[in-house]
Amino acid sequence: MEQAIVSGISVNRDLAKVSVLGVPHRPGIASHILRTMADAYIEAGAIVQNMGKDSKTDLSFTLHRHDCARAMELLRNPVLPALGAREVVGDTGVCEVSIVGTGTRSQVGVASKMFGTLREAGIQAQMISASEAKTSVVIDATQVELAVRSLREAFAWDPQAAQAAGIAFEMRHNSGIGNVTEWPKVLPC
Repeated sequence: MEQAIVSGISVNRDLAKVSVLGVPHRPGIASHILRTMADAYIEAGAIVQNMGKDSKTDLSFTLHRHDCARAMELLRNPVLPALGAREVVGDTGVCEVSIVGTGTRSQVGVASKMFGTLREAGIQAQMISASEAKTSVVIDATQVELAVRSLREAFAWDPQAAQAAGIAFEMRHNSGIGNVTEWPKVLPC
């Protein structure tokens, strides 16, 4: 197993979250909802579906903030009645914070450290997703600076050890597409 290396923290501020609540749990529900979005050229990011005890399910997904109102309208009118869902809600006050690096999902304890750090800072994760290269949480946008600061401290590296390993650090803010902040950035030496 490879060693986990948290090489950066990224933030996407251009997100919104849409949830379709109280949907009867049956095959094809997620497909119907996501096909409606795809047909309107609205891309869904992280997707979470939970089934409750009452055989109802809630489906939440992230999307670009500018698509939120249009997505909710598409889901409220033709989709909500057709599915028998309770309601559609949207939230444009969210962002995604990710720890990035090789093995962040496969290395034991990395996700636990991330979630423990956020808990200690009083930050509630609304959605969680993971891949081999990053672990992401959707949080309230008002807590993004606290989240980044807390995660930087939790995953801080000794600058001398990093330099000896051939890793250079860079802190930057990209106010272009995605509003991404990265720390530290692994650069070849």
